[in-house]
Order: sequence, then C-alpha cells, then structure tokens
Amino acid sequence: MPPLIIAAAQSSSIAGDLAGNIARHQRFMKVAAEQGVQLLVFPELSLTGYERGLAGELALAPDAAALQPLRDFAQEVGVTTVVGMPIRLSDTAPVLIGALVMGTDGSLGVYSKQHLHLGEEVAFAPGYGGETLLVGADTVALAVCADFTHASHAAAAAEKGADVYAAGVLITEKGYGPDTGLLKGYAQTHSMVVLMANHGGATGGWESAGRSAIWSANGSLIAAAPGTGDLIVVARRDADGWNGQVVSVMEA
Repeated sequence: MPPLIIAAAQSSSIAGDLAGNIARHQRFMKVAAEQGVQLLVFPELSLTGYERGLAGELALAPDAAALQPLRDFAQEVGVTTVVGMPIRLSDTAPVLIGALVMGTDGSLGVYSKQHLHLGEEVAFAPGYGGETLLVGADTVALAVCADFTHASHAAAAAEKGADVYAAGVLITEKGYGPDTGLLKGYAQTHSMVVLMANHGGATGGWESAGRSAIWSANGSLIAAAPGTGDLIVVARRDADGWNGQVVSVMEA
C-alpha cells in the first residue's frame, strides 16, 4: 500500500466565535502540515461549537466569503481539511450540520449529517450525506456523529469502496465506550481504517470525553488521545504497516 498520513484534530471550540475558531483551526492545520498529514478531520460543528441555540444565526453557505481564509490556508499548507459548520444550501433552506472538505487544490466538498441525534431536530434538518473523497490512492467516506450509530451508514461507505471512514463527533464519557465499540467493529467488519475526531473540551453544555482515536482495518488501535485537550492524533502508513502518535497543539 502507498504511504498515507491521516489525523484527527481534537480541537476545543469557542462558542459562536467563527473568527476565533478559524484561527484555532489554522494552528491545528499548521501543526498537521509539519507532521506531513494529508487529511485532517475536525469534530462536529468545530467552527462554532456544538451550539444548537446559535445554529440558525451562525449558519452559512458552504462557499461563504467568511470561510475563504480557511480554504486558502488548506491550499497554503497542503492539508486536505474537513471542518464542522452549520450550513444552509440556500437562503431559504433549513440549517444542516455540515462537514466541509477544503481541498489542497482549492476545491470545496460538502457533506451534511444524515442522521440527527435526539434533540437536534429543534435546530437542524437531516442532511444528504456527500461524496467520497480521494486522498492519495485511498477513498475516504465521511460521517458526522450520530450517522455512525446506524450500521447501514458504515455499510454504505464500504459499498462505495471506502478505505477510510472518518467521523467528526461530540461524544461524552457516558457514550464513549458504546460508540467506540461500534467504530472499532466497523473497522473489523468492513476492513476500513476508522478515524474519530472528538472535541477537546466542553461545548454547548456537554462535556466531551476527548480521546480521539484511529483504528486500523483489522480493528486494532493505531493511536488515541489520552484524554481531553487540544491534540492531533496522527496515523501513518508505510511499507511496514501503521504507526501512530499524539501531538500537542500549543497556543501560539
């Protein structure tokens, strides 16, 4: 298999502060680039925080000018970056939970969360999913949090030929064991590498468990964050297989 370096950005979000969160994302992206990362995945709603009450006010079109600096930076540092954002596909459309793919060539991909968690329907509508993406020679399928609680979602990714199943999430301590059990199981069942990017701290009134992780296609753990905090979980594939590390992202 050709070399591949992917990473989960375990970032903390400032509630409702798009500009501040863009700056934080850029810091993660810079550190990821220094590690040679090709694909960096952020948690669910990473650019605003998991703020259901603010979602309607904060939602943007995926190609909004306010997000252009982040797209430009992805090109500058050469890291395909997946960020979480409440989005509207038109001025009159409902708010969706988006995962925006900012390519190193300036391209923009849009994934929207298909399966809502109980209570999210007050602020969001179910989305439409999205296309897989190519990172080097590998096919990557995206998921956002509750999407992966539906086995059919991971199965559909495998049917599309996904080598990597990458989920941006918000998982608390209570849900961590069951949820990571599902993700590890998908890796084993579908022979996909599975990446989970969790929030690094509290957001929207929820205490994140952190402990972002990446599993190999046989279900073995490549690397995981030891707890909460701003960290990047990196997985590298070379001729000898997978190895991982956890990198701290310090304040500039």
